[in-house]
Amino acid sequence: MKVYSVTDIGQRRTVNQDYIYASEQPVGNLPNLFVVADGMGGHNAGDFASSYAVSVLVDDICQDADYNPIKVIRHAIEDANEKLLEQAAMDERRSGMGTTIVASTIVGHYAYVANVGDSRLYVADKDGIRQITKDHSLVEEMVRMGELRREEARNHPDKNIITRALGAKMTVNIDFFDLKLEPGNIILMCSDGLSNMVTDKEMEEILSGTKEGLSQKGEALVNLANKNGGKDNIAVVLVEPFTNEVEVC
Repeated sequence: MKVYSVTDIGQRRTVNQDYIYASEQPVGNLPNLFVVADGMGGHNAGDFASSYAVSVLVDDICQDADYNPIKVIRHAIEDANEKLLEQAAMDERRSGMGTTIVASTIVGHYAYVANVGDSRLYVADKDGIRQITKDHSLVEEMVRMGELRREEARNHPDKNIITRALGAKMTVNIDFFDLKLEPGNIILMCSDGLSNMVTDKEMEEILSGTKEGLSQKGEALVNLANKNGGKDNIAVVLVEPFTNEVEVC
């Protein structure tokens, strides 16, 4: 397995509210773990929300005796949601804070994925790139209801309004996906600071390059997001499941 992960503050923000975690080594009973979280909230609440949620998630997974990856991740996300609400109740400066989260683990030839919010997981292969997760956002709901065309969604003024987040409600609704992986697949996990600035086609072109290594591809994605405006923090996690090299930033 080969891994590359990076966050970047972007061109417009003064604080990085994105947080990533990438371990190709076992985390509790999971053989590996990859997470992207994109925090929201005033002052330092957004960066606290994302980093704290991931910290709770990882700690819970380390202590969970279950071997079912979906159950392990579900328990951890639910606990992170509860603990974020507790932290917000104790400090009014953190009131209303929250975070998106997309988490995955690779078990054999399968990836198990969970997401809340609009951070994404893609899979790229020789046939192109496809988004596995579904955004929990107002604009995505409008597309699903037929009220907005997909091509109009990208630049819609309400694009950043999300409909689910950790820390928003006592009960968190989590989407789960499982997919079979093939040799040559590259998993891309990212915050909307990448997906809003770089089109799927541009991602595909970068990830399909045969001469560049995984780190060069990750750097190219971040550089292009910044070149295209860098309006938000950028988080990227890239995983090639079926190699033996590891490269983490």
